[in-house]
Formats: sequence, structure tokens, C-alpha cells
Amino acid sequence: MKIKKLKLIVLTLFCFGLTGLQAQTVKDIDGNVYKTVTIGTKVWMAENLKTTKYNDGTAIPLVADDKAWEALTTPAYCWYNNDATANKKTYGALYNWYTVNTKKLCPTGWHVPSDAEWTTLTTNLGGESVAGGKLKETSTTHWQSPNTGATNETGFTALPSGYRSSSGTYNYIGLNGYWWSSSEYSPPNAYSRSMNYYRSNVYRYSYYKQDGFSVRCLRDL
Repeated sequence: MKIKKLKLIVLTLFCFGLTGLQAQTVKDIDGNVYKTVTIGTKVWMAENLKTTKYNDGTAIPLVADDKAWEALTTPAYCWYNNDATANKKTYGALYNWYTVNTKKLCPTGWHVPSDAEWTTLTTNLGGESVAGGKLKETSTTHWQSPNTGATNETGFTALPSGYRSSSGTYNYIGLNGYWWSSSEYSPPNAYSRSMNYYRSNVYRYSYYKQDGFSVRCLRDL
């Protein structure tokens, strides 16, 4: 009987632990709730950021006009194709890097990952040539076929949210996903990561700070 009781306790604790892991979330200042996932020793958002305010409550400017977006050297965000109804819930917002650089974009206790933190992630997953497959959502519900190598074994659930170019045009939804780092490359550029539907890679490039990319937040240590 004692052995059976012990097994029951262990099973209960195990199930409770699984439930606790599944229930981990973080809320932004707008009230959006995000799933999180632990990869190695780091806790990442498992969804793209959607906030329209900084973590101090200040509104982030929403810029829809292409020419106005192109001229920006200050923070702004948008929704892909200026359509929040179609794209907010699944893909989140697109932010220029000036927004990232405020250091107030993520919920309190979280931050936009640096270039080095992105590199740590991909290195721990076996390198850039295979990390994308481990991070991408499986199936072709959102990714165009063949969504090469996608296993999502990390639970990161990377999506092809496309981007807004520095000239204001929208491109590549369903094909590619782009995420900012907090690290500057040069005065006009900052580091980012991208993934696409036809390879398992994670690509490290620098892009214009005016570009509109997705953001994933990383919990502070």
C-alpha cells in the first residue's frame, strides 16, 4: 500500500509539473497574454509581440502611410498590410528598430534578445543550418509548402509573419519570418534573425532600422 501511495504522489506531482509548464504565460501592458517556452536555461515568448504601448504605458506611434514609414528615424509599429483584424492575433505587430532601442518594448522583466543571445539559442540547437527547423511551426497552415525541416521540437512556434520594408511596402507573409535583436550593427542597420519556408536555417543579417520586423521577448535572468 505504501508503494502504491508513493507512486500516486509521484504521478500527481509529475502531472502538476507538466500542467505548470503548459500554463506559463506573460502578459503585456495591453493585456495580451503570451505562451512561453523554456529552451535550455532561457525563457522565451512562444508568440510574437502585439503590444501597442511601451511597458510604462506610453503609446507607440502607429504608422500606416508608406511615405511616413520610410521617413521615420523614431519609433513606430504597424500591422501587416495595415490589417490588424487579419494579422494581429496570429502574427503580432511589426516594429521598427527604433522602437526596440527604447528598451521599453517588452513587458517588465523581459527584453528583446541581443545578437549574442540569438546566437546562443541557435548554437545550442545545433547551429544555424538546422536551428530553424527546430523553431518553426510544423505543417503548412501558415508556412508555405514544403516548410522544410520543421519539427518545432522547442515549442518556439516561429511563424512566417513577413516584414515591412524601409520603403513602407509589405512582403513575404507565409514565406519568411524576421525578428529583431537589440544589437546595432552600424548607424543605419541592426542585427536580426530570419527563417523561411524552404530551408531549415536561421539567418543572421543586418537590416535597415526602418524595417518593420516581429519581436520575441526573452525573460531577464
